[in-house]
Amino acid sequence: MKIIKVQDQVEGGQVGARVFQDALQTNAKVFGLATGSTPISIYDAITKSDMDFSDKISINLDEYKGLSGDHEQSYRYFMQQHLFNEKPFKESYVPDGLNPDGIAESERYDAILDQFPRDLQILGLGQNGHIGFNEPGTSFESTTHEVDLTASTIEANARFFDDQNDVPRQAYSMGIKSIMSAKQILMVAYGANKAQAVQAMIEGPVTENVPASILQKHDNVVVILDEAAASNLNK
Repeated sequence: MKIIKVQDQVEGGQVGARVFQDALQTNAKVFGLATGSTPISIYDAITKSDMDFSDKISINLDEYKGLSGDHEQSYRYFMQQHLFNEKPFKESYVPDGLNPDGIAESERYDAILDQFPRDLQILGLGQNGHIGFNEPGTSFESTTHEVDLTASTIEANARFFDDQNDVPRQAYSMGIKSIMSAKQILMVAYGANKAQAVQAMIEGPVTENVPASILQKHDNVVVILDEAAASNLNK
């Protein structure tokens, strides 16, 4: 792993955008993208740059089951607002949240991943070490699958919805094996609340109890951390 410490999310966004720029310069064609607050500063830096993705492919990590792509809380909508409206890709793939058949949708998305091997995959880190919607205990051999969201995730998401009953209970997510198949991985984590997970990811044993720990087995990982997120590291 290459670990880069930054002062704040703004600097992290600039450093992350340079990882995307370097990938473009080495002829990367397929980019694995993520949602959430962590990558926003990277997307902001990209939208302000002269990077051109008009002949590139993007494939997103996950999507809520039950939400259409134009729903304001869907991950496709998030990507439109934070990146695609300013930096469109030739093709952008996100799991179909309206497909009720979890097996069929997972197989469909796996076929997309097989067709378009990712040159770069961006990830955020959950406080319990999860990546994507792959919670502790998820098999390292998992591919795209339907996930039952944890009670804590549902509770955390409730603030985004007018009615708690509207909060999705399930999602579609790339599996850990799917994530690891990317040629390069960019992991980003900020804040003291991620410090324990960061230490477990980098210095702890490789275990399915900490899904992100599998990144120790990948040949090309860049980790961007602010001082708070890196505060528990010993090395």
